[in-house]
Amino acid sequence: MEPSLKTAVAAVRHDTGLPVAFAGFVDDDARAYAITETAGCATTALNGLLIRAGNGLGGRVLADARIQSVADYLHDGEITHQYDGPVARERLRAIVGAPVIVDGTVRAVLYGALRTTADLGTRTLDIMRETARRAAFDLAVAEATAQQVRTLQTAALLRASHTTPAHPEWEAVRMAHAELRALAGTVGDAGLRHSLDRIASRLTADVAATDRPALTPRELDVLALVAVGWTNAEIGLRLDLRAETVKSYLRAAMRKLGAHRRTEAVARARAAGVLP
Repeated sequence: MEPSLKTAVAAVRHDTGLPVAFAGFVDDDARAYAITETAGCATTALNGLLIRAGNGLGGRVLADARIQSVADYLHDGEITHQYDGPVARERLRAIVGAPVIVDGTVRAVLYGALRTTADLGTRTLDIMRETARRAAFDLAVAEATAQQVRTLQTAALLRASHTTPAHPEWEAVRMAHAELRALAGTVGDAGLRHSLDRIASRLTADVAATDRPALTPRELDVLALVAVGWTNAEIGLRLDLRAETVKSYLRAAMRKLGAHRRTEAVARARAAGVLP
């Protein structure tokens, strides 16, 4: 699942009311980035534009790791002007740039812009900060998901090479499955949640859907974490649920599986192919 800045760019326009927004991911060496997402542009002047640290407004945002704005880009005396050509072709004047920071590192830069000169004001800058913060969270989730996908791909090889999954590596696979289920529970986007559920299902046995117990996603989330030894309190903290709610989901799962104990529920779920 490749991370995208499209949602963040759309949010800049929607939340700030600025008609133009664009963004780019920072290179691995943290010295430059190319504009890869645009919205509201009248030309292709910004597409693929390479911004280097320290140059122009965005380069300063990257170098200083803080939000910055200009009221009139082409005539601002505090920035360098390597990118005046593309900015002029797009007729941009007032621009704000915000860093997307994950684990203390600038991973992308978001822009919002007007085609008139203006002091963008504190409210607009606050909205840009919040949009960049949400983009950072989404990026962190996407990268964590990608790591889990790599683990699941390794798991597929393990399943193919071991008829009885009793090796220590298999416990790591089960932990990866449980963590992926928990991660899916933190995502509000239904499409992304569905994608994470589908990825997690690759670790389970090849049992026909009609033969599987009808566990709800939340019941399966709880059961997956029970399977790796977590307590109800720990599960509640991970899934942002009250302990009593965790118990309710677990009781429902046990009833559907015909189990009387937690360990029996896990064993039956594995036999039914819904847990690895």
